[in-house]
Order: sequence, then structure tokens, then C-alpha cells
Amino acid sequence: MRLRNIPGSREVIAENEYVVHDEQSHKGHWREVFGNDNPIHVEIGMGKGSFLLEMACLHPEINYLGIEKYSSVLLRAIEKHMEEPDLTNLLFIRMDAEEIEEVFAPGEIDYIYLNFSDPWPKDRHAKRRLTSDRFLARYKKLLADGGGVTFKTDNVDLFDFSVESAEASGWEQLAISRDLHNSPYAEGNVMTEYERKFSGLGNKICMLKIRPKSGQDR
Repeated sequence: MRLRNIPGSREVIAENEYVVHDEQSHKGHWREVFGNDNPIHVEIGMGKGSFLLEMACLHPEINYLGIEKYSSVLLRAIEKHMEEPDLTNLLFIRMDAEEIEEVFAPGEIDYIYLNFSDPWPKDRHAKRRLTSDRFLARYKKLLADGGGVTFKTDNVDLFDFSVESAEASGWEQLAISRDLHNSPYAEGNVMTEYERKFSGLGNKICMLKIRPKSGQDR
């Protein structure tokens, strides 16, 4: 689906206080950006930002960074953040996930969220999936000790691929559900825009929580 371009979105983003610019210059210094030593949680492909906004409200003791490559989508997240101007633990970055190792230092991220990522359904595009072995290898380097990844989707094929990819890449499975909203993991689950939409259509939501196995090289 082609995203609708919103005229002026790049200009708004360039001037907005909630968007971090020159992100590569902050590599290894993200806690200085927030001005504290709190844990850093990152959502890759945050969409319109409702998930991170709610998480930031619920957990003021955690710093949240939302990564989104589409200006027109990021603009909607900015608009939502402007409704919560006192929320100081949430910032955005406009970038492609491919650049993540240029932006964060090894061990700098405490947790990663992947919510309803692009499934890239064609086999030749499998390496672009955010749960492919090449991306999992990047996360493993960037995560602090004890850190992990939560992945949610309604796409069963992508979920099966992700489970297999994590196992083959040496990740420990902490939790798994193919029907999240009717599972023991439903309590405390914060929904995304897509999650509300797809579950409203009757689609089951799949969830996977993983972390690097201890003792592995990063």
C-alpha cells in the first residue's frame, strides 16, 4: 500500500522538538540526550506512535525512542506527542532500520519492540524482514545484558518465519502466543493502532518474546 504524502511533513519534522536530528552523532550518548541514566527502549517502525505514547505515560522511569522512516506517518506521532507536552521520556527519530548500528552503540539499548512490521511476503525480500537473521544479529549487538525483543503481528506466515529465525539465530524464547488477547499474556498488553484494527476484524494477534542466550558472543 502506497503511503499518502503529506505536504510540509518534512519541514515540520525538521523543526520539531520531539524529533532527534543528526542521530548518528548521538551514538553511545543517548542517555545524555534524555539527561538521565534510565533504561532505553526502542520501537522500530513505530507507525503513528500510540503504543510508545501509552508506554511512556505508564513508565516515566524508562526512556523511549521511536524509529519511523516515513515522514507522513511520523508526523501523526508528533501530533499525538504535542497533546502530551509534559512527556519528557519519549523522542522520535526519522530513519531507516537498516542504519540502526550507525545510531546506537553496542549494549546501549535495553529493550526493542517490533510491532506489526512489514511482512515483505516475497521470499527474495526475506532479509528485509525485521526478524530476519541479519536484523537479529544487529539487535544482539545493541542490546544490554538482560535485554530482549517483543514482536507482535497478525501475519501468521511472518510469525512462523520469526519463530524459526529466532531459534536458528540462537535466541532464547521467553514467551509465545498465537492468540495474545486470549492468553495469559493479555494482561498489561498495550495495543498499537494496527493491533486494534486487526483484532477488531477478528484476526488473532501473535506475540513472541525473546532474548539472546547467555554466554553467546555479541
